[in-house]
Amino acid sequence: MTELSIKIRVADRDYPMRVAAQDEERLRLAGRMLNERLREFRDQYGIQDKQDLLAMLALATMADRLKVGKEKDGTDAALTERLARLDELLSGVVLG
Repeated sequence: MTELSIKIRVADRDYPMRVAAQDEERLRLAGRMLNERLREFRDQYGIQDKQDLLAMLALATMADRLKVGKEKDGTDAALTERLARLDELLSGVVLG
């Protein structure tokens, strides 16, 4: 596995990292997305303190993750129920 030394800039600070080559693009994109969200929060709320902005972004990101996780759990449960019903129907056809 090839590792690269890169720097990701978040909130005007550089963070040096050693990453697998296949992860570089994803991490750079994540850095750009973080900075864009920080700008949005700064513009929306008028907050200049970077620590406050980062904390707000962390909170919003975690809330979004929890929402997606809950929606995924609901989708998984519905899919499991449908598959069980389909299995029952197929079992009836094969045995019947």
